[in-house]
Amino acid sequence: MSEKRPPGRFSRGIGLDPKAKWGDTSPNSSQMHTLRDQTNMTKKDRCTAIAIANPAASRPELIEMFVESVGVSKAAASTYASTIRKELLETADERAMQSARADETDEQIRTRLDERFETIDMLSHASTRGQIRSLVISGPGGLGKSYTVEQAIREYDPERERTIIAKGFVKPTGLFLLLHRYRHKGNVIVLDDCDSIFRDEDAMNILKGALDTTKERIIRWGAETRMADEDGEPVEREFEFKGTVIFLTNVDLDSEISKGGRLATHYEAFVSRSHYVECDMHSSRDYVVRIEQLCERGMLVDQKGCTEKQSDRIVAYIKKNQDSLRELTLRMALK
Repeated sequence: MSEKRPPGRFSRGIGLDPKAKWGDTSPNSSQMHTLRDQTNMTKKDRCTAIAIANPAASRPELIEMFVESVGVSKAAASTYASTIRKELLETADERAMQSARADETDEQIRTRLDERFETIDMLSHASTRGQIRSLVISGPGGLGKSYTVEQAIREYDPERERTIIAKGFVKPTGLFLLLHRYRHKGNVIVLDDCDSIFRDEDAMNILKGALDTTKERIIRWGAETRMADEDGEPVEREFEFKGTVIFLTNVDLDSEISKGGRLATHYEAFVSRSHYVECDMHSSRDYVVRIEQLCERGMLVDQKGCTEKQSDRIVAYIKKNQDSLRELTLRMALK
């Protein structure tokens, strides 16, 4: 009677000989190397390696492999099979996009970015008119998100009586007071580069209340902390928010959601309550073309008082030295 073999470490292990028998005390050097590598890998990493090595495997087959080779439970194997297949498909799609865009001409990049920022401009104006409750614009820093939104804000509220642009670190208490101050219909709050909010569950919960899709958006403060407005008057712990929030961030929220983690469900709820636009700039060519576009439209003339000739010279310098510059952003052009 043959010896019953436990779930196989050597039968379907990553890179191991599928013919090796359980109890074989003399695996070859490549097998030993793989086993040492596996000790430094998480279970999900090992499952991912199996999925990559078996691209044609179905989901049930992957589940069986994960259970047998990695020793995870069937429930965990089922979760890994779903998330890993999704991640691998997204990676393949990203590679296909990068390959296609490698052949883009500068003119095609211009057209693509023009269309994307026309959408951002349209949504920004719709937000100032109260037609959109929440707008999230995600993309690399220093490439025109703020410039586009600020133009819409200036047109809507030249005296800045109904709007505010908040930048940088924001505590949950500060966010609550900001939402209370600009809670009325017609008010617009722009949170620019306030990514600290994404790392704070209390701040995310407050913000989700402001972005809710229900008829009444009620914001509550449940802690014991008592707060006062800028005039020293106590602020109620519960109020209805009727304003609009525009959030500008360098964080790729879709990517953060796909990674999972402690705050992924908050990110997903945040995006589901908002109009979400990604700037679609992922290469140095995209960055240079975007800088050129905005400078041609007078950004340096408006913000730095440059002549058109000086603006052209700055853009020419950036294009010529793009591979050696520390950063490729509009901030570089404004320095």
